[in-house]
Amino acid sequence: MKAFISVDMEGMPHIVIPGHLSLKGALYEEARRIATKVTLAVADELSKNGFNEILVADSHGPMVNLLVDELPEYVEVVRGFMRPLSMVSGVEGCDAALFLGYHAKFGTAKSTFDHTYSGGSINRVEVNGVVTSEFLLNGYVAGEYGVHVVLVAGDAQLLEDDVRKHAPWVQSVALKHSLSRISARSYSMVRVEKDLRKAVKKATVTFKQGKTRTLKAEKPVKVKVTCLASHFADVMALLPIVKRLDGLSIEYKAGNMVEAYKVFEHLVLAASGMSAILADLK
Repeated sequence: MKAFISVDMEGMPHIVIPGHLSLKGALYEEARRIATKVTLAVADELSKNGFNEILVADSHGPMVNLLVDELPEYVEVVRGFMRPLSMVSGVEGCDAALFLGYHAKFGTAKSTFDHTYSGGSINRVEVNGVVTSEFLLNGYVAGEYGVHVVLVAGDAQLLEDDVRKHAPWVQSVALKHSLSRISARSYSMVRVEKDLRKAVKKATVTFKQGKTRTLKAEKPVKVKVTCLASHFADVMALLPIVKRLDGLSIEYKAGNMVEAYKVFEHLVLAASGMSAILADLK
């Protein structure tokens, strides 16, 4: 069996300030160690429970965060940005998917670093009328390839708002209980590792027993994106398949979730380019 692990950082335990999240951040090395330790515990338990292949997608920011020298020989890593399918690059061909360090969608109260893909440009993303987090967007892509999401570990509010609602079969582990956007309560790494290993064992059992399912978006897929500022909608609306709805919102349709995700990734990159252009004009 082959497992896919997507690793984000904002939902990791003890990671609470911007200095944890960027390459030049004062606490970035601490955050890298935390994310690597969480990933190692999950990969080890998957290996012990029948998964002989494990693909890890390093999926936060520049996507070069994990300390790869510490990963065991049975783990393969996807690194670097930009790349096809972003946070779920490589999920096709896997049997089960696990999401680590995931966070709540933009606008969630008391949730560290709440955002949806781009904290600088995106306010809201809806798929077929459902407001989505990164968990749900990535889960829909996994589902398009027939891959079951079996475990999500991250911010407690994400688990409460999205995971239990849309994927009740998923084993969930709260890595932190946020107190605000930049503070949280976390268990010790010893406790975190024990909780993760226990959840991986349960997830493996339920998967083997056929009690898990895929997350599926109905086709055709209709995506609505609400931006944080009108110039982001301006540049997104230049794509011919995109329809402008109002000053901040656009929408488009795609044949399936993989196509919809690729278009969304393109729109986010266009918005980032717009930000860079405006920065140069200052």
